[in-house]
Amino acid sequence: MANYSEAHICQCLSRLATARRESVVTIDGDRRKTGIQFVEGVVGLANGLLQLGVVPGDVVSISALNSDLYLEWILAITYIGGIVAPLNYRWGLEEAKSAMDVAKPVLLVTDSSRGFWHSKFSIDNVPSLRWHVLMGMDVKPINTETIFAAELMKEPVGKSVNLDYVWAPERAAVICFTSGTTGRPKGATITHSALVVQSLAKIAIVRYDDNDIYLHTGPLCHIGGISSAMAVLMAGGCHVMMPKFEARLACEAIREHSVTSLITVPTMMADLITINRAQQPSGSFESVTKILNGGGGLSPLLFQDATKIFPRATILSAYGMTEACSSLTFMTLKDPTQDRRSHHQKQNDVTNSNLSAQGGVCVGKPAPHIEIKVHAEGPSSPGRIFMRGPHAMLRYWGQSMHSNPFHQGWIDTGDIGQLDDRGNLWLFGREKDKIKTGGENIYPEEVESVISLHPGVSKIVVVGVPDARLTEMVIGCVQLKQGWRWSDGNSAEVGAQVLSGERLRQYCKDKNLTGFKIPKRFVLWRTEFPLTTTGKLRRDQVRAQLISQTQFLSSKL
Repeated sequence: MANYSEAHICQCLSRLATARRESVVTIDGDRRKTGIQFVEGVVGLANGLLQLGVVPGDVVSISALNSDLYLEWILAITYIGGIVAPLNYRWGLEEAKSAMDVAKPVLLVTDSSRGFWHSKFSIDNVPSLRWHVLMGMDVKPINTETIFAAELMKEPVGKSVNLDYVWAPERAAVICFTSGTTGRPKGATITHSALVVQSLAKIAIVRYDDNDIYLHTGPLCHIGGISSAMAVLMAGGCHVMMPKFEARLACEAIREHSVTSLITVPTMMADLITINRAQQPSGSFESVTKILNGGGGLSPLLFQDATKIFPRATILSAYGMTEACSSLTFMTLKDPTQDRRSHHQKQNDVTNSNLSAQGGVCVGKPAPHIEIKVHAEGPSSPGRIFMRGPHAMLRYWGQSMHSNPFHQGWIDTGDIGQLDDRGNLWLFGREKDKIKTGGENIYPEEVESVISLHPGVSKIVVVGVPDARLTEMVIGCVQLKQGWRWSDGNSAEVGAQVLSGERLRQYCKDKNLTGFKIPKRFVLWRTEFPLTTTGKLRRDQVRAQLISQTQFLSSKL
């Protein structure tokens, strides 16, 4: 017998059907749905899935751009006890097949968008698939096995199903694939309670409410997009959908719909600032009051620009991971409602910390439901960060417990950090990215945080390459800002906007970066740095490209 006091993400539907019954809760182009229309869409899909033959515990994959329909599908699948396995539309076909080999979905749901792997996919490629459903009806089906969603929602004559939500085994709700930086995709199994608790934390800390108009800048195939969508659904806010992030369209949507909240990563924020300056050089977005930034910290210059174009917004940063159902820690970077003196005092506490002097980056305090501990060799040294709590994944789908990152109930984040005496977590880098040089440990993010402040540096990636004497040599890969030139080290070449390895090394010394952490060599990186489909740096590929350049180690940089 079901215990309805347990968490279920579809519990948000009751509020939408009553308190938000006649209010618009989704805006997707010209299509607007009230709370009751949205709920009816979810229940109609759920009924259709039951009629099709989907049973509790079945996995259903979705590959589509953001839409109101995508939200309905997530809730409809979980309503009947299914497990949602979102797939990244930006993947290649082989990567998508690899993820489905792990998740073993019985049903694949896609939209009508073209140019992505799912537009040329056949269900014959994955043995577990029994059905393919197309969200829209404006294109021809992929193959004869395709079912239109509108047909799926037509209840057979004479059959009436009294629906109530149920759970999958172990209360699993979502299999969310980590982008990873090596190996095959891994599916973090997220429970209903993890999503609900994470949503409540975001409601409490970011302060989402039913007056919010939330712009979906993050894809619904990523845990950040999913968890923030769930938080706004629970809060009863309005969702403004955009198929995928484009800065120009995002700026237009913010103005057209008076958007109050959105999530960003640093590259998104930089693009929004650039586009806004081009469209309205002195303009700003007065309606936005909440911005949650993840995926890396905002540089001082980027933060300064963000406060200008979002003058009324509380800007927060979050540190998290897929295995934690999104955010672990939160930090308020700016709160226009906060007393200026207390805000500056808080920032001074962070800036003046001895951990700041060591090169760590403060990512704030853990959310109330999260436990974090650091395994370190000594009380004043950084170590591996572990976390546990109701937000944590069950395990990686399809893997045994011994192959999962659990240690006596704690999950190893793979990050190196330290907790200060105020409970703030400081990050020093990824354990796997650590550079061992001359018997010393270096975390590249620490070095990058210093060099990135140089006015001529657009992007910097620091890696270690094999060296017979040092074990690894620290190398800085530099992209220049527009208007700057790179010198090969010729002392005759001078100028205010000329950079060289020698000048960058001197800059590091001027910024008091420890000597052994300063890159021994710098190389001008002329192409884009390799990224995963979620925008994470492929540091391993940067390193491999350097090593593969046969003349690299003997060249003067």
